[in-house]
Amino acid sequence: MAIANLYDDCYRRLVTQLYAFTGDLAEAQDAVQEAFARALARPKHISDIENPEAWLRTVAVNLVRRRWRRRRLFDTIMMRTRPVTSTVEPGPEPDRTDLLAALAQLPQAYREVIVLHHLADLPVDEVATTLDLPVGTVKSRLSRGRTALATRLRPAEAELSRHA
Repeated sequence: MAIANLYDDCYRRLVTQLYAFTGDLAEAQDAVQEAFARALARPKHISDIENPEAWLRTVAVNLVRRRWRRRRLFDTIMMRTRPVTSTVEPGPEPDRTDLLAALAQLPQAYREVIVLHHLADLPVDEVATTLDLPVGTVKSRLSRGRTALATRLRPAEAELSRHA
């Protein structure tokens, strides 16, 4: 499959998946574009891959995770040299709570598996391969993540039922 066709077929889907994964549209677009740039740099390699979309998704997810690690390291270094007073921001109001906001509140490990399994519609074993985790870890994180997500979405459901 030509890269142009691959781009047409799966760019939007990959950006949507990475957007749910990161909560940041620009970061999602950057990661997917970088994944395609890497595919363009090695066209022979991408043509030999059985599932190029899965390869692109894995590359994009790994790019995001690498950026997050670097950002955490940078933040740690900055906090040592220049402490910042943190402020507590109120959570979203029940009428503004949606899936993306609830996902953003989850720990990164839970958000990753939930987005890849439920929004990217990947089977558990492919999520494990994408994130380089054991299948049991993915299952455990899915279970805990669903529970955490449900508690964050329930207030919105309760508010909706009061207005109905």
